[in-house]
Amino acid sequence: MIKELAENIVTARAERKPVALLTWLDSGAQRIVLPGSRIDEPELTNALTDAFRLDRSGTVDTAEGELFILVFNPPLRLVVIGAVHAAQYLAPIAQMMGHDVTIIDPREAFATADRFPDAHIIAEWPEDGLPLVGIDGRTAIIALTHDSKIDDIAIKMGLEQGAFYVGALGSKRTHAQRVERLKATGLSEADLARLHAPIGLDIGAQGPAEIAVSVMAELVAVLRGKMDG
Repeated sequence: MIKELAENIVTARAERKPVALLTWLDSGAQRIVLPGSRIDEPELTNALTDAFRLDRSGTVDTAEGELFILVFNPPLRLVVIGAVHAAQYLAPIAQMMGHDVTIIDPREAFATADRFPDAHIIAEWPEDGLPLVGIDGRTAIIALTHDSKIDDIAIKMGLEQGAFYVGALGSKRTHAQRVERLKATGLSEADLARLHAPIGLDIGAQGPAEIAVSVMAELVAVLRGKMDG
């Protein structure tokens, strides 16, 4: 790999931008591409889309010979709004799945290292805490407090700033009321269609541990292109 390509990859990683290094195995030619880069070969375009979505490097046959796609995706981030009981199950599951986990909750009595020993904790309101973390296409935001003063702004920021998954806990009735509040803030129907609520796959979950499983299952389905985000 020539120095310029390596430097571009390092820069992209620092800026949390996904990139892929393409190497044609016969010629040794190399090129860096971003998601959505213009490529004339449909098969290669599809292979790149899959590689980015699945975090999976591999080879593909092209008109110019066999090509190796090496994916450099930013680490996944899960931001949980609300240091509640279900979050204590969500955090370790997400960490085992490779997510960097942050807990944001202004209620300092709940947002403690004793309750979340391996997570990054920010005891601030979401409007102050989320900018410290950053939101991008490799970030998921899950709102769990049932408190509109805490959850709504986090949901709005996640939808507006391109989080790949935004979900919120609550009943269908609670969600209908939430939608009306969010519409009043200027969110469009298209924005709100990306909000997963009531959160999680419908597996009949009972209790916080099973809720955590259903939420992470839904998040993975969105991440891997099995559900709309």
